[in-house]
Amino acid sequence: MPPVLPWPDIGHLAKWSVSSYKFGFGAECLRDGDPDTFWHSDGPQPHFITVEFPRKVAIQKISIYLSWPHDDSYTPSTLAIRAGTGPSDLQDVRVASLEKPDGWITFDVSSEPDEDGNSFKPVHAYVLQVIVVQNHMSGKDTHIRGLRVLGPQETDTRYREDAPDGDPFPWKSPEFKMYERLR
Repeated sequence: MPPVLPWPDIGHLAKWSVSSYKFGFGAECLRDGDPDTFWHSDGPQPHFITVEFPRKVAIQKISIYLSWPHDDSYTPSTLAIRAGTGPSDLQDVRVASLEKPDGWITFDVSSEPDEDGNSFKPVHAYVLQVIVVQNHMSGKDTHIRGLRVLGPQETDTRYREDAPDGDPFPWKSPEFKMYERLR
């Protein structure tokens, strides 16, 4: 089961594709929430997952489920993250090195600090690509058991259906309260 995180999962908004897969182990296994299923690549490295959004979105983090104890040399050890407006103009935004990972790992997509220096800026893109550059023990194919693309935390909850008081329109200012009843 994926962890509960404060960042919204925006992956359902996108079209997912992979560079290759063995029958029954395609891109759908990345999003099914089952740690016993996985994307299994089939072919030469690098392997990649491409996530294409219909409009430009803010991408804050990636959460990926890997299992060194189960997958051994199929486990990625180096990931490169690329983003851009289309498949032909992707730019490297982050490289992550992983040492025998087991479980969900969440990290920022960008390595550019925000204005206050406490976190990182989100990446604004139409396309996000996760590239498996290298596997542990020089393995050729790869297993990834889950992947989530996360947007920035929502700080303004006023217009959400799950607003704290359950009211999707919590207009409490005096200007709005003046007209809350019809005559």
